[in-house]
This record gives sequence, structure tokens and C-alpha cells, in this order.
Amino acid sequence: MANILVVDDELGIRDLLSEILNDEGHSVELAENAAQARAARQRMRYDLVLLDIWMPDTDGVTLLKEWAATGLLNMPVVMMSGHATIETAVEATKIGAHSFLEKPITMQKLLKAVEAGLARNGGTPGAATAPPRKPGMAGVVPMMPVAELTVEAAMTGGQSLPAAVEMGPQARQMFELDKPLRDARDEFEKCYFEFHLAKEGGSMTRVAEKTGLERTHLYRKLKQLGVDLSRGKRSSNSAA
Repeated sequence: MANILVVDDELGIRDLLSEILNDEGHSVELAENAAQARAARQRMRYDLVLLDIWMPDTDGVTLLKEWAATGLLNMPVVMMSGHATIETAVEATKIGAHSFLEKPITMQKLLKAVEAGLARNGGTPGAATAPPRKPGMAGVVPMMPVAELTVEAAMTGGQSLPAAVEMGPQARQMFELDKPLRDARDEFEKCYFEFHLAKEGGSMTRVAEKTGLERTHLYRKLKQLGVDLSRGKRSSNSAA
């Protein structure tokens, strides 16, 4: 799990990025302007920052320059904008930005940018509390495994679920067939989604891709079936 700061003046974008990154197991802090971002950065060093370029008080490139000049740019920063020119993106990269995301931001591009940024940072959880790197040490290294509380652990009390091939016969024995088709189908679907949530480490993004459902449809389906994810999310937040 990584500590990520999202800086954007648009509430909808902050909420969307926060939801996706939280689903991926990351701890996310939000800032709606440069002033809040400055205060947040003074409190701690993040594993990654997603920084909007066009903001009402101070633009993202200026804030990036401030961090570079004061020695606070010791974490990967991914710039975001829907109106920036190529020159602006090049300028931000020269200052020290890791990469650039053009709005509207797709989920696939966001996750790839975050993964690449964390790989540069060593992929180490808790890097936000580590001392600043010395110049010349920020190379691209393989991402390290990240230990995190998963939905599987929350659902099973820390016990690992059996592999998919082992679950087949036992899963069939769990269902009572002497009941209406609708009830039996709901029980199967609940078991099906809980299995995939555990298998994908609680990531709604990957479960949606795996099951072929849109995220909004998936959320509605889980709520309808009574699959409660709040316990796992509360545990993850407290662990952060």
C-alpha cells in the first residue's frame, strides 16, 4: 500500500481518483489547491503525488518548481491536465515530474502511471516517512511486493481461501438445491463475487474486468446481494 496525494481543484476528479486508488489498496489524501498541497507536503513525504496543472491559486508547474527549489521534490509526481500544451508537459518533466496524464483520465492510464511512479520510488510501502533520497538515487527499480489487508483476510479472519480448482466440489456441496431458483441463484452469485473479490485482493477495478461488469453495475450488484465491503475498507484505513 502506498501513500498518495491527489491535488486537483475539481471535486469530481478528486473523488474518482480517490475511489479507484482506494480500491487498489492505497491510502489517499486529497488537496483542492496548492495551499492545501503545500501544507500536506510539509507534514509528510508521499510515495506519489498526482498534481493538476491548472488550479485557481497557484498552478501545478509553479508548485512543482517550489518543491524542487526547497528540496521537497523527492517523490514521483505525475502531472495532470486537460488543457496543457506539449511545451508545458516538457517543462514539468524537466523540472522533475515523473510523467504526464491528459484529462479525461482513463482508469487504465491512471493505474499504469501510478504503477510506474511507485516503481521509480522503489515500490516500498511507507516510503512517505523515509528520509529524503540523495541526488542521483532515483532510478527505476522493480516494484517490491506490498503487504496489505485484503478483503479475503477480512472475510475469513485471516485464513486463506482454497485455490479455485479446490473450491469446485466443496462449493457445489454448500448450496441447498431444494429452494426457489431465484434464491439459489442469488446464493451462487454472492459466493461467486466474494471468491473473485478475495482472489483479486479486494480490487473492484480488477473484479469488474474479471467478471465483465461495469464498475457501477458491479457496485449495485454487490449491494443487492448483501456483500458488505465496509468492514474490509475500515480495516484497511485503520492499518494505514
